Amino acid sequence: MALILVIAIIALLIGLPLLASAIKVVKEYERVVVFRLGRLRGAKGPGLVFVIPFIDTFTKVDLRVITIDVPRQEVITRDNVSVTVDAVVYYRVIDPVAAVIRVANYHYAVSLLGQTVLRDVLGQAELDDLLQRRDELNKKISAILDEMAVPWGVKIVAVTIKSVELPEEMTRAMAKQAEAERWRRARIIEAEGERQASLILGEAARIYEEHPVALRLRELQTLIEVAREKSLVVVTETGTTSLIGKLIGAERAIREQEKRLGEK
Repeated sequence: MALILVIAIIALLIGLPLLASAIKVVKEYERVVVFRLGRLRGAKGPGLVFVIPFIDTFTKVDLRVITIDVPRQEVITRDNVSVTVDAVVYYRVIDPVAAVIRVANYHYAVSLLGQTVLRDVLGQAELDDLLQRRDELNKKISAILDEMAVPWGVKIVAVTIKSVELPEEMTRAMAKQAEAERWRRARIIEAEGERQASLILGEAARIYEEHPVALRLRELQTLIEVAREKSLVVVTETGTTSLIGKLIGAERAIREQEKRLGEK
């Protein structure tokens, strides 16, 4: 009886670790590719997965979107401008079995492929395309990468060019060009303003020529404003006193009306 108890305890001590190693918990975003004695058994999960200790081996694969920060690439564009490009590749595994058995390291393979395709595509583009049509280049690189990564069970979600660094002399030249363009536009706006002002002055001159009384009233109004600001006494020609009085009275009436409206 004692011998049986000892054997049972030994079996339990050995069996529990084996049982624990045979049960694997696979998360919702994971899959395990199981091999039995070297032969593929397929992708398992999510949930509890049972493997035979010492006989089965497995590789865990993450199905979530993974980000690769592509190393900075020196690229010569089609118009012979040397630039430094930073890019990011977003991908996810859609076929765990292919990702395990068709390529030794799919993450490293996608990174190298991204560098190669990035240099090839940008080398065929001009600098203006790289600066102004970046979205189109992103889509083109993504499409090429996606097609080439299909055999590995990988889906390219997106490719993003983060930054483009130009040579220092090119940056200075572009800054000068931008400054010249701003100056040119400022001169155009100034010239347009002068043209509008000349048209307005011409129209005013025509009106005053047709209506001399209006010109005289304008002169008197200007004199009154100057006198008020400088506390001066304005001496006018004979016969204009009543006209000035009317102007002052009209102005005061307008101010009082505005004041009453403001109080309401």
